[in-house]
Amino acid sequence: MTEIDLPLYAEVTAQAEALRLGTDAAELHGSLCGYLSGGATPSRKDWLALVMADSDLDDVEPDSALDQMFRATALLLESPDFGFELLMPDPDLSVSERGDALLGWCRGFLGGFGLAAGAEPPLSEESRDALGDLSRIAASDLAYDDPESDEEALEEVAEFVRVAALLLHSDCVLGPRHRRSLN
Repeated sequence: MTEIDLPLYAEVTAQAEALRLGTDAAELHGSLCGYLSGGATPSRKDWLALVMADSDLDDVEPDSALDQMFRATALLLESPDFGFELLMPDPDLSVSERGDALLGWCRGFLGGFGLAAGAEPPLSEESRDALGDLSRIAASDLAYDDPESDEEALEEVAEFVRVAALLLHSDCVLGPRHRRSLN
């Protein structure tokens, strides 16, 4: 398996702005992750129109930041070493900006997951709980009072979100795939 790194957050943001998508890089990445984790299997070309539910969007240009994001995300979600990561703003930005991006990532994930998995996906109890937690995180209003503890809390929540996405991907994609291969 060829390794592809996620593009820079700024590159995805610039391309999303150029295409007038009305979403930032974190929310777009969350939408893609949710869509893939819900069991959808879009192509490298048409994923953006499907994730954005906008058939008027052009196909993704090969080797663009959006193409790189798709290829890296698909590989990372399948990675046996749990190398999946969230596309987030630069760590030098304020904790509030990164916190807002994480909430956007969660909103995007929920939307993409719902598009792909439908109303009643085959989830374990643990995954149902994780999906509910992602929903509560996405609906949160964050307050930033103590920069040091806020930084730690953001890291913990981001790690929880990362693991929740992997868990949902496992239930909706890996589990059914393994059951099919056993039959």
